[in-house]
Amino acid sequence: MPAPDLDSDEGRAAYRKELRMVARPLRAGGLALVVGAAMLILLTRQGTPGLGDWAFTVSYVMLGLGWACVIGAIYTRNRHHKRRMRELQGASS
Repeated sequence: MPAPDLDSDEGRAAYRKELRMVARPLRAGGLALVVGAAMLILLTRQGTPGLGDWAFTVSYVMLGLGWACVIGAIYTRNRHHKRRMRELQGASS
């Protein structure tokens, strides 16, 4: 993959789009887990029939996994960005 062209508006826009696509499924999955866990917690606290104490445990596990996914996606995106910036420095030298 060639070094990103950050000197033009089009190049910067293309690089922003590239960064948005990095680890996108991981971010989306993490967000879905966090939102699902929050909904499950609210339903359990309202006393919805069929949801017992097990639902609290499942929801907090979902919450932890969701945040782990989001943090992992942020780490992956930062690693990708640092690698691309090293490529840019190598191309300009």
